[in-house]
Amino acid sequence: MHTPGRTSTLSVLISINIMVSALTNILPVERKQKSITPPVEANTSLSVFVDTRVVLHCPNATSDAVIVTWAVTFRNQTSCSRDYRTDNNKTSEKTCTDERISWDFRPDQNFALQINPVAITHEGYYKCEVITPDGNFGHGHHLRVLVPPKVTLSLGENGTTICWAVAGSPAAQISWTPTGDCHTVEERLGNDTVTVQSTCHWEDRQVSEVSCFVSHVTGNKSLSIELNQGAITLEFPASALLVILYVKFSLFLVIILVIVGFTYFQRINHCRA
Repeated sequence: MHTPGRTSTLSVLISINIMVSALTNILPVERKQKSITPPVEANTSLSVFVDTRVVLHCPNATSDAVIVTWAVTFRNQTSCSRDYRTDNNKTSEKTCTDERISWDFRPDQNFALQINPVAITHEGYYKCEVITPDGNFGHGHHLRVLVPPKVTLSLGENGTTICWAVAGSPAAQISWTPTGDCHTVEERLGNDTVTVQSTCHWEDRQVSEVSCFVSHVTGNKSLSIELNQGAITLEFPASALLVILYVKFSLFLVIILVIVGFTYFQRINHCRA
């Protein structure tokens, strides 16, 4: 026969077991719901040549997107954005007046952004954010624009040689063969490119030719020049020099003989007179 105290204790234990079972069934569902939350943001770096076409994608874009936004921050800290709403199939451009930046195709089919052609001013950070019922997807692109420099090499004053890497981005690096007494300076231009000038001098007069090597991410270039270029120097073998001296001496003797002969005939004619 059960006593009232034991009956109450048994009822409490049964209630606790029921509550634990209920919590055990609820927690996996909550974990499952939380596991479908998409990643917040990812970033990639991209380098492209100037005057080319580039397409920036939203890798995590889904078909149940509600709003798609491209937010751009350029290197000069100016910004613009482009939006697309799937509910009314409309786009909006906020301060994005550059016609070279546009949707790659119809935004209802492709959320990608294109830049055509790419300019040095387009360098910056491009972020695509997709809002969905399950959460927000974000992907950013650090865009770097590469500009190949124009390389020239010429003789300077006082025996110097000058190598230029003009209007490149990023700045080029210049080295010489053979190494000499060199001075290199950089000048940042108004279009965000850099001109590098390297001036070299060689004390050893035995150096007849030098080479300028320009290293740049868009490709390397090498130019060579003769140090005595621009000065007229006649070089003859020893036999040729002897011939020249002989001809000069012969001409000198002929001139002397002509003068002596002319003087002799003048005296004869004077005596006859």
